[in-house]
Amino acid sequence: MRKSIYATIAIHLSKNLNRKGVGRFLAQIKESIAGTDQDFTVGSLGRAIMLLSIPMVLEMLMESIFAIIDIFFVAKLGADAVATVGLTESIITIVYAIGIGLSTATTALVARRIGEKNTGAASNVAGQAIITALTVSLLIGIPGALLAPQLLKLMGADATTIALYGGYTRWMLGGNMVIMLLFTINAAFRSAGDAAISMRVLAIANLINIVLDPILIFGLGPIPALGIEGAAIATNIGRGIAVVYQLRLLLGGRARIKVHLQEFIPRFRLIAQLVKLSLGGIGQTLIATASWIGLVRIISLYGNSALAGYTVAIRLIIFVLLPSVGISNAAATLVGQSLGAGDAERAEKATYATAAVNMTMLGLAGLLLIAFPSAFIRLFTSDPDVLLFGSACLRIVSYGFVVYGLGMVMVSAINGAGDTTTPTWINLLSYWMIEIPLAYFLAVVLGWHEQGVFYSIPIAEAIMTIIALVIFRRGKWKERMV
Repeated sequence: MRKSIYATIAIHLSKNLNRKGVGRFLAQIKESIAGTDQDFTVGSLGRAIMLLSIPMVLEMLMESIFAIIDIFFVAKLGADAVATVGLTESIITIVYAIGIGLSTATTALVARRIGEKNTGAASNVAGQAIITALTVSLLIGIPGALLAPQLLKLMGADATTIALYGGYTRWMLGGNMVIMLLFTINAAFRSAGDAAISMRVLAIANLINIVLDPILIFGLGPIPALGIEGAAIATNIGRGIAVVYQLRLLLGGRARIKVHLQEFIPRFRLIAQLVKLSLGGIGQTLIATASWIGLVRIISLYGNSALAGYTVAIRLIIFVLLPSVGISNAAATLVGQSLGAGDAERAEKATYATAAVNMTMLGLAGLLLIAFPSAFIRLFTSDPDVLLFGSACLRIVSYGFVVYGLGMVMVSAINGAGDTTTPTWINLLSYWMIEIPLAYFLAVVLGWHEQGVFYSIPIAEAIMTIIALVIFRRGKWKERMV
């Protein structure tokens, strides 16, 4: 099976990359970025993967630039400020987990309805998903903003760090609504086949953040220097404007799905279905992100320099991995739409094809990071201790990039089929029962210190990938009804 998939990809590329086909190949790239009316349930699988993957990769690059830009400017405020960002990111991963979980549910339902050629039902799903996202964000934002200092203290921050930099955490938790809506609405666009729109939304948010970050952090003219809080405010403004743009496209009928005002009237049966599917997505993401919180807590035992080095390295790793998440999202869309159209074989082929692309891309990136870790960390800090810790983390975690690429696609495909429960159990086993205990054992019991934590990451990810591949090959996901 897999050999035939690779052959399909090779034939598609050879047809497009010969001298006569270069123009057509470039035209497809242009079409993928500008937007396409392609029906992804029929026709060339290679073309479908290209049209979906390119804008999704670019979208994830835009998301990763958010993290890189913020840490680039915040690093100039010192290791304590960077450590605060790391602690805050560990807390706000709960928001990301819920947003990703709701996005997973939205993707499964919208893609399936689009595959069935029922755009009205797909639009209805989008409207109910927005209502759900708004409600959850309010339940998180109000207490999160009020309890920000206590949450930082719980994560191991000292009193000085909380007093000087706690405002960053308050702004990020209080403004979580823009994160939740951005994730949910972009999932609706992506799963309907409008990946180019999702990409443009993130481009707008990024551009605004890049401009506002240095202005609000360091001040400009009459605008006072807000320090680390300026980074949070800039991020919220950029994402907020992007959400307004999303809503304009949904309500204005410029996308494949159009949400009418009456579709914002709560339909509790559909909301219940979204929540049920979301619980699996939220569960698997919370399990994974909670493991990162556990790792941060262990690393904090070795000081702010170790924590700052870890934070910088993980931001760089996220920068590399997020485009791969984009490719995985393409697999989820193709699986959902293909199952909706009653073509399980196409769904399986799409998964293996995107996995091949993902593994190749991440393998090359991993080699680069392993060979020159210090050069990349040095872009963000000149502190010798932070540089030392960050380089070690970047090199060790990069050892597992190839298996990360395969695992991402397998899990995403199962989610795209509407089975969000199985990946939850996979994550529970890999991260809570293996990664966290292993990190503690290597770091504290064996005395490897922070490097023990670093090594636990690729080991746990490799185990997760093996389990996901075995489950996918069994094929029970093909029978999932949503």
